[in-house]
Amino acid sequence: MAQQVLKVPPTKNTLLTLKKQVKFLEEGHDLLERKRELLTRLVYERIGEYRRLREESQHALEDAYRCLGITHLRMGSRGMHQAALGAPPALSVEILPRRSLGVEYPAVTAKRQPIEPVGLLGSDASFDNTRERLADAAVVLAQLGEVEIALHRLMEEQRKAQKRVNALKYNIIPLYQRSIHFIQSALEEEERNTLFQVKVLRERQEQQAAG
Repeated sequence: MAQQVLKVPPTKNTLLTLKKQVKFLEEGHDLLERKRELLTRLVYERIGEYRRLREESQHALEDAYRCLGITHLRMGSRGMHQAALGAPPALSVEILPRRSLGVEYPAVTAKRQPIEPVGLLGSDASFDNTRERLADAAVVLAQLGEVEIALHRLMEEQRKAQKRVNALKYNIIPLYQRSIHFIQSALEEEERNTLFQVKVLRERQEQQAAG
């Protein structure tokens, strides 16, 4: 089965154009390959950070829910709800766009706020401790959310870059190279035919001159 080539006229101008285009495609392939390598490096860095924050958030949540269970036993649902009414936020969260290698994802900054003790009648000392633990867990979860979204988007961009690199390397650039080889062969064949015709005409002229 004959390999596919571009449907272009086999002329010298076409040959020069294709050679320029191949050079451009090869440069694009090199740039995409470097981008893919950088994205892969970022993905592995984020995977390490993601695993660390997953473990840290798990411990923080276990600690927070343990404290919450104790407070619930001591105060009950109604008492906890009344104590929580009007309580100021335990943390502030700021979300801004961030970009790495053309990939945009949210940058989350979560900061703990000073927690004022609740002095309501019937409240338990464990309530403030629970608030502290839940706020700590929320900070870690905010960091984990940022890393998880960034990791997902970086991996998606890395897969796209890999597909483009493969398409250029195994399909597009070889197609142009085959087309260049085909045109070169056609031009060489045309030149040989021209030289042969010139030789035949010259021999005829010489025979006519001799006769």
